[in-house]
Amino acid sequence: MKGIMDGIRVLEVAAWTYVPAAGAVLAEWGADVIKVEHPESGDPQRALVTSGLVPSGPGGINHMIELPNRGKRSVGIDLKTPEGHEVLMKLAETSDVFLTSFLPSARKSLHIEVEDVRAVNPNIIYVRGSGQGQRGAEADRGGYDACSFWGRTVADILTGEGEWPVGQPGPGFGDLMGGMTIAGGISAALFHRERTGEAVVVDSSLMATGMWATGASVLTAGLFGITKMPKFTRTDMPNPLVNTYRTSDSRYLSLIMLQADRFWPDLVVKIGHPELLEDPRFIDGPTRAAHGVECVAALDEIFGSKTFAEWRKILMDVDGAWAPIETSGELLEDPQAIANGYIQEVTAATGATFRMVPSPIQFNEEPGSLTRAPDHGEHTDEVLLEAGYDMDQVMELKIAGAIL
Repeated sequence: MKGIMDGIRVLEVAAWTYVPAAGAVLAEWGADVIKVEHPESGDPQRALVTSGLVPSGPGGINHMIELPNRGKRSVGIDLKTPEGHEVLMKLAETSDVFLTSFLPSARKSLHIEVEDVRAVNPNIIYVRGSGQGQRGAEADRGGYDACSFWGRTVADILTGEGEWPVGQPGPGFGDLMGGMTIAGGISAALFHRERTGEAVVVDSSLMATGMWATGASVLTAGLFGITKMPKFTRTDMPNPLVNTYRTSDSRYLSLIMLQADRFWPDLVVKIGHPELLEDPRFIDGPTRAAHGVECVAALDEIFGSKTFAEWRKILMDVDGAWAPIETSGELLEDPQAIANGYIQEVTAATGATFRMVPSPIQFNEEPGSLTRAPDHGEHTDEVLLEAGYDMDQVMELKIAGAIL
């Protein structure tokens, strides 16, 4: 399939995962994404593996570089040198999007603010991703998803009264959601420019993404004047069909059957206990809610009588919504994920293969095609030659230390 973003060029001056993840999505959709890295250090996320802080995958795969940088081209440029800045502006001339995670003070120091880039390309869409937004006292403070996204907006909702705050479930959790959000904003900005000719500035932040993700709780807090959402234990849920149940082999199943009266008859018959239809304690939703502890206890006993694999097979015929609680490793082999292209195999620069998740959007029922992340500065010569430099000029820039 022709990439939905074919012909779009993105100039990315960003590091770590959050903002680069937006570039990765656009690359997957067909955009030419040029990742600018410092000639010596590169994206600091590369050093997590090279310094030994994070183990590399088999075959030397730097997985935390592959995740947010697949499909891009890497150019090594020292933006602090006049020659390097000139190269960046040369690339900006033919780019549709300038994507950055740099803080306001760094952008100002490097002369890569909106007005600097728009001076060479008035039609470029300028995109900023940050920790806490571009205004206010914290605009120039950095942020990671574990603090700006998770800690500030999500953790409290999941934490019980008096408990230690629940930590983020894994690396890149808020980063990838935020990156996808930025990619959507860029798409809307490109559409707007196509229709009106106006190039806009696009902003998002990890804090904004977290507040959007918890928007229902924020709304409720304002309406009812509360600081913490009320919580139910699993034994006193108003609707026992919105709950998690343990199997005989200590695995878990999640039932989310919000229309309980609609799904209760089908469920109890399919799980082999039609006698529950006649139980006066469970005759309808309000009655089940009044006897919620007993209803949950009955379902606990039933689901605890068979294995996870047995229940997965039985529940496939149930009408209501449910899901197995799977591990990340199981998702790699999940037939539903595989059938829909939610897992793809990628070949690294070393020749080793690994599996990775593409972005969640598909066009014409086809998943995006993933290719590996670039090595540090792998495409410097190629990109500069395309931009109009000759090889002698490229060598002069290398000697000056402006490029890799």
